[in-house]
Amino acid sequence: MKTIERHRQPIVDLCGMLFPTEWVRLAEMLWTAEMSRYLLGLSFDYHDAAAALLKNGEVVAAAQEERFSRVKHSPSLPEKAIAFCLETAGISKQDLDAIAFYERPLLKLDRVLTSNPLEDEAGKARFVEVVARWLVKGHFSVHERLAAIGLPADRLHFIGHHQSHAASAFFCSPFEEALVITLDGVGEHETVTISIGRGTSLTKLRTVNFPSSLGLFYSAFTAFLGFEVNEGEYKVMGMAGFGEPCHAQKLLDLFDLHEDGTFSLDQSLFLFRNLEATPFSQGLIDLFGPPREPDAPFAPSSGGSGGDEQSRHYADIAASVQRCAEDVILHIVGSAMRETRMRNVCLAGGVALNSVANNRLQTELGCRLFVQPAAGDAGGALGAALQVHHQSGGSRSPAFVDPYLGASFGEEEILEAIDRSGLDAADHDDPDAMIEAVADHLARGCVVGWFQGRAEWGPRALGCRSILASPLGADMQLRVNEKIKFREPFRPFAPSVLQERASEFFDLPATALPLSGPEHFMISVCPVRQEMRDRIPAVTHVDGTARVHLVSERANPRFYRLINAFGQRTGTPVLLNTSFNLRGEAIVNSPADAMATFLASGIDYLVLGTHVVRKFGMPE
Repeated sequence: MKTIERHRQPIVDLCGMLFPTEWVRLAEMLWTAEMSRYLLGLSFDYHDAAAALLKNGEVVAAAQEERFSRVKHSPSLPEKAIAFCLETAGISKQDLDAIAFYERPLLKLDRVLTSNPLEDEAGKARFVEVVARWLVKGHFSVHERLAAIGLPADRLHFIGHHQSHAASAFFCSPFEEALVITLDGVGEHETVTISIGRGTSLTKLRTVNFPSSLGLFYSAFTAFLGFEVNEGEYKVMGMAGFGEPCHAQKLLDLFDLHEDGTFSLDQSLFLFRNLEATPFSQGLIDLFGPPREPDAPFAPSSGGSGGDEQSRHYADIAASVQRCAEDVILHIVGSAMRETRMRNVCLAGGVALNSVANNRLQTELGCRLFVQPAAGDAGGALGAALQVHHQSGGSRSPAFVDPYLGASFGEEEILEAIDRSGLDAADHDDPDAMIEAVADHLARGCVVGWFQGRAEWGPRALGCRSILASPLGADMQLRVNEKIKFREPFRPFAPSVLQERASEFFDLPATALPLSGPEHFMISVCPVRQEMRDRIPAVTHVDGTARVHLVSERANPRFYRLINAFGQRTGTPVLLNTSFNLRGEAIVNSPADAMATFLASGIDYLVLGTHVVRKFGMPE
């Protein structure tokens, strides 16, 4: 490719001498098409393995391996996601100009080994165990594993973990200049980075290093509260709404907040250095009592009074952890904003998915915020590819406004799934007729599985792989949680609302928010207007907030028309929207996945494209 490129200008000059101007223009167009540059980004070996493909710096496909393997948070080498990306672009593995991996394995191993205490036999045994496991799993041999599946491993680039996060945030943002802040558990050594992005470059200002980690702090309490680390952090946020942050200052005192926006974390309550162990120490138990048992009953009331005393205790801890995390995030971002006098802020890393903190950043600090929708490790695949593109001289990537980068399926796969189910389906040639029928079902109080077009990139269902219901009944939240999602009854649901009507229901500006804003990706919480809380109780959390999803006609026209049709029937252009999956499962990817989830749950209707499938006994 480079050899051909060196001869580009002489060939164009020769065409100029021999052919008319119109032919030269045609030759330029054909050459540009021929010279398309493809970059594949990969993340795997920890959790949320993913692949993302760029064509000339623009994202053409991105997906997590879990969508294809059906193993939630799959860490495996993402062969199926890679195949999907290449198929979408219509290219082969050998057409890839470069491959980017989202971290530096040897530097990560250095942190794992050097942070592991070796003073006793147990420490030495863990040291040997870690090295042996890395050898067995091939963490040292990324080149060889990629070559084994036919990828051109000689074109592989290793990008630092937080560098990948930063690139995924800034180069997807609409900003030419911005603060770029990454926050997660830990990459190689870093847990927080503060950088400035300008044009096609990123300049790191400072970092926070392991074991001081806001992400691990939050995860330790996730485990303490009986939830799975790297999965249950959303549950902590949901539980927090039922409690009072009465321990927040006690937790904040564990952080030594520095003027430059960094911090140190007192390690007395945590066991971060041995990542194989429970992440909290006896000191945390001495402070707050025994940990909550997984799946223990949770029956508090709001406001810190009434309900079960034990449930209130854990709700207060969750509220305190959440408030402390928000305050630390605001310290990091606020200090950097004051130092640089910048208002544009880009966030990535798993902590950036803290939707309550994202709202406070906008309302209290007044920043213009962009959060990369797949902010966790999956998004590192996209960031690694973007970093290689820009550091090799590529032009600035376009702003990220389209999260629908996953797999789509044709009529043949849809009809096959319906035929195998043996269920009746109403087939609508006219999409508008389908929308009217589905809006009728939703207005009657039915629950609908909604499967359309390309799957979303990131953990949020944004109207293509969604379970939908009316927000008007107070019992709908409990019904969807218990009978359909089979998950904890306290978990809240998001409202999807027409963008231009959102300010009627939520404390949001009446003016249109940018399509790249966190509200369009369902990663920011805001208050529900006081007078609307009784009107949309199924999407109003106990603390009076909601994780809002703004829907524009440009971003998702079919979903927009469905919400509008529901609004015409009820006067409320808002739908309860949750991801199309059951507890412990990945979001559905294919029509067959959607059908299996439909049959295993209490969903009343399944919409596959323009086909409306109904359970036995349900009216058309």
